[in-house]
Amino acid sequence: MQKSNIYTSGNRRKINKAWFTNHVHMKEISSTIKSKEQNIYHVYFEKGAKTKLHVHNGDQILIATRGHGSLELFKRLGKHSSRFMIRKTEAIKLNQGDMVYIPKNTLHAHGSINPRQTFSHIAINILSRKNAEYKTAWYESDFKNTVTGIVK
Repeated sequence: MQKSNIYTSGNRRKINKAWFTNHVHMKEISSTIKSKEQNIYHVYFEKGAKTKLHVHNGDQILIATRGHGSLELFKRLGKHSSRFMIRKTEAIKLNQGDMVYIPKNTLHAHGSINPRQTFSHIAINILSRKNAEYKTAWYESDFKNTVTGIVK
């Protein structure tokens, strides 16, 4: 067993900037605590940044650690190709200390809601089965009505 601190531990993870609407950085902390059943990240959203729409093949838990953020849930409408219509079904405000569980295959986005303040959370990505690869599909959208394609 090894004690670590989320603010000082972890390896900075290179991320695809196309997955976010503004500047975001993250630290991978699962290897620091030697977790094998989940991937754990500390994600920092700069002022007003959020994720693009996405779905995971496993469950996810978010724990807000700083600032004010939100989790937005969406429903797919019509055909499920790379272009489809969407409808926002819920918007959940996240404040420091709040926790939320996101079931696998839930279309969602999360991040900062204040253009003058950063937001951060711990993301715990729960592997669907032992030694499985946790996968995320990212989408371009207007966050209102339409998904226009897949982000590579």
